[in-house]
Amino acid sequence: MREIVLDTETTGFEPADGHKLVEIGCIELINFVPTGAVFHKYINPEREVPQEAFNVHGLSYEFLKDHPRFEEIHLQFLDFIGDSPLVIHNARFDMKFLNAELGRLNQQSLPFERAIDTLALAKSLFPGSPASLDALCKRFGIDNSNRIKHGALLDAELLAEVYLELKGGRQPTLNLATKSINSSLTPIEKKFYPARPFKIPEDDLKHHEAFLDKLKNPAWRSLESHIGSDKAQGNR
Repeated sequence: MREIVLDTETTGFEPADGHKLVEIGCIELINFVPTGAVFHKYINPEREVPQEAFNVHGLSYEFLKDHPRFEEIHLQFLDFIGDSPLVIHNARFDMKFLNAELGRLNQQSLPFERAIDTLALAKSLFPGSPASLDALCKRFGIDNSNRIKHGALLDAELLAEVYLELKGGRQPTLNLATKSINSSLTPIEKKFYPARPFKIPEDDLKHHEAFLDKLKNPAWRSLESHIGSDKAQGNR
C-alpha cells in the first residue's frame, strides 16, 4: 500500500489573500514504512514573506527568490504523488494551498477525499488531548529536538513516524513479517503408523459380559449386533 506523507510551508494563512507556497516536502510510504523516496522543493512565491511567517519557518524571500516557481515544479510534484492517498496533519490547510496553486495553472484540483488527516485521527483516538505535531511526538517518544523551526521535509519525516504510531506502531508490519517467515518454513511430513491389532484376554471378556448382564438393555449389546450384521454382509 503506497501513501505519501506531505507537508507545506506558506507565506500566510489564506491563499485568497494572496499567500503562496514556499516549500513542499513529501515522503513515500509502503505499508506504513518510509522507502527513502522523497520530493522536496523550496518555491519562489514571487512576493515578500511576512515577518510572522518567517518566524515560523525561517524562509525569507531573499532566500526563496532564487528557487523555481510552483509552475516550474508542479508536474514533478504531481508525478511523485501519483494517485496515492496523502497523509497530512491538518489537511484542509495544505490542500487549500495546493489546490489554489494548481487552480492558477488550470490544473485539476486534488480531491479532499484523498487526504488522511492525522490531526483528525489523533483527536478521535485521544479526545481532549493536545494533537499538534509536537504534542504527538512527545506522546509517542519521537525525537523532534531538531525542529527548532517548521520545515516541510523535517515535519513530513516526523509525521511519518507519528502516523505509524497512530496506526498501531510497528504492529501493522507484523503480519507481513510473520507471512515472510512462515513462507520460508519447510513443511513437516507426518509419518503414518498403521493400527496395531491386539487380542483381549478371555478373563477380561468374561468380566465384561458379566457386567453387561447386570445392565438393562445395554447399548453395547445393540452395537455388537450391528457390527455382527455388518460383518455378515461384508460391509466395512
